[in-house]
Amino acid sequence: MKFATKAIHVGEEPGLASNGDVVVPIHLSTTFARRGVEKPTGGYEYSRTANPTRDALELRLAALEESKHALAFASGLAAEATLVLSLLRKGDHVVAFDDLYGGTRRLFSQTLSNFGLDFTYVDAREARNVNRAIGKRTKMIWLESPTNPLLKICDIRAISEVASRHQIITVLDNTFMSPYFQNPLRLGADVVLHSATKYLGGHSDVLGGAIMTSNEEIHTKAKFNQNAIGAVPSPFDCFLLLRGMKTLAVRMERHQLNAMRVAEHLEAHPAVVRVIYPGLKSHPQYALGKRQMSGSGGVLSFEVKGTLSDVKRFLRRVKVFSLAESLGGVESLIEHPASMTHASVPEKAREGIGITDRLVRASVGIEDVSDLIEDLDGALG
Repeated sequence: MKFATKAIHVGEEPGLASNGDVVVPIHLSTTFARRGVEKPTGGYEYSRTANPTRDALELRLAALEESKHALAFASGLAAEATLVLSLLRKGDHVVAFDDLYGGTRRLFSQTLSNFGLDFTYVDAREARNVNRAIGKRTKMIWLESPTNPLLKICDIRAISEVASRHQIITVLDNTFMSPYFQNPLRLGADVVLHSATKYLGGHSDVLGGAIMTSNEEIHTKAKFNQNAIGAVPSPFDCFLLLRGMKTLAVRMERHQLNAMRVAEHLEAHPAVVRVIYPGLKSHPQYALGKRQMSGSGGVLSFEVKGTLSDVKRFLRRVKVFSLAESLGGVESLIEHPASMTHASVPEKAREGIGITDRLVRASVGIEDVSDLIEDLDGALG
């Protein structure tokens, strides 16, 4: 099956349900009666361990990311924390992209580092920077591509080859591109991670996270801790994610179309210093993006001329765009990374990466693009 067909049918084939349901039922039961002490009914015991609705979701997640296995979690950060705690031990070292989602850096620097893990941040746009940072204790390389919020792109294949030579696990956060535009496992990554809250859910009404892998050992360890830690999504959340993914293909096409139009318009706007969007030829890694991605996504960042006060005034004036964190929903969102999504990153580190006070990140929705452009023009004016 092609992508759009899998996004609608995998996990919800009528034959999988006892009543021939076209839409998988929401199995709310927290526990399952047994026929005997050693005979769980249908293989289910307790919903933290496994649930039929979550099973359907995980089947679809694996199909879309072209992996053997997928595990669903209550949020993207829950997926991240469970994965790291499953694969690393005290004293292990992680090489990470310097431009990461602020919540990921907070998790690494303020929580997981308390358990004896060590993190080094490098500009992974150059694979040699990753290679230089690898030491005897390095067990994992953590990447985003494109990154949040500066949309930097790394060569996933080249870095994965470096990691493989050193027997290091490569993790790639694929939230910005979704499986529709990028499949990191094809490029050599060992684990793909998603904040399913974003494009997979697509409607800003459900939290979720997921990890996908074809590595049996990684899957076994992560699945054990999915149950042991218990940060799993509710059956209703699984249902919402299944429903959201049915339109992923058509949504991503519209997100990209609108984002490209907005990016081109802003690039020519006198009140804008620069626009960062992988689909623009002005993007420093435009060629690399074309090689490893089949599209450019719906997120762009841009710098506004003037001071921080000017930026805040602009953000107060938007009407169609909502001033809010998150991304990937059908509605357009806009935010100020330095004081919102990346406020937990120390100021010196933010500035060193390139997150200035003038930087704005926009998640372009699927509204009529002329309304979005008119809204931005009015606010910038």
